[in-house]
Amino acid sequence: MNAVSLLFHDVYAANPRESGFASDAADRYKLSAADVDAQLGGLASVRGDRHPFLITVDDGGVSYYTMLADRLERLGWRGHCFVTTDAIGSRGFLDAAQIRELDARGHVIGSHTASHPSRFSACSVDRMRQEWMRSRQVLEDVLGHEVVVASVPGGAYSRTVALTALDAGLRTLFTSEPITAIHDEQGCRVLGRFTIRRGDGPDTARRLVLPAPAARWSAWARWNAKGLVKPVLGSTYLRVADVVLAWSARRNHA
Repeated sequence: MNAVSLLFHDVYAANPRESGFASDAADRYKLSAADVDAQLGGLASVRGDRHPFLITVDDGGVSYYTMLADRLERLGWRGHCFVTTDAIGSRGFLDAAQIRELDARGHVIGSHTASHPSRFSACSVDRMRQEWMRSRQVLEDVLGHEVVVASVPGGAYSRTVALTALDAGLRTLFTSEPITAIHDEQGCRVLGRFTIRRGDGPDTARRLVLPAPAARWSAWARWNAKGLVKPVLGSTYLRVADVVLAWSARRNHA
């Protein structure tokens, strides 16, 4: 049975802008401390060999160190922390000492590219390769050991994205496509992930890792629907998405 890979972003105490990228688009994926506690509690209730899962966190926001790592460790877990290396040491992001400490505590540190291009799959091949290579080199300089795992920013995946990651020495690549199947691109292992968003019900993560496929099918359908709707709505997509999120949050927390 393949593990279900879960994708989280930043966690905040009072304001989503405390950690990670500061934008309306980024804030839609950030969870309050209470929300993340509910999701982790649900996962703890089903944790075991029959329901394997991975917790991955994108962007490299400082909340991985200040709010999430301790929560995972109290449960006996470790996560994958994917770092946007150009942001290291910037306000709201992990610094080099924190990255080294997380690595020493058993968390997996990986690349989330150097600059986090908004449409990574639309970049030139040379730009993709340089983003991976530069990011990997920075992380290896910080950690003093090899880094071979990465995640794609913005979910913008293509076969070329995987092949350029492989060219840069990365051998495992996480996308944002909500699937459990693992496929190989000439030696680069590619895994999908299920995103936990603001407004999701408190038991979303738990339902995603259970053997019953309904929650995963729903996530897959939503992902593919977004791919169809987003080009049509253009610049209005985020406004519509925020309305849907607000409605979903009221329904899930009623």
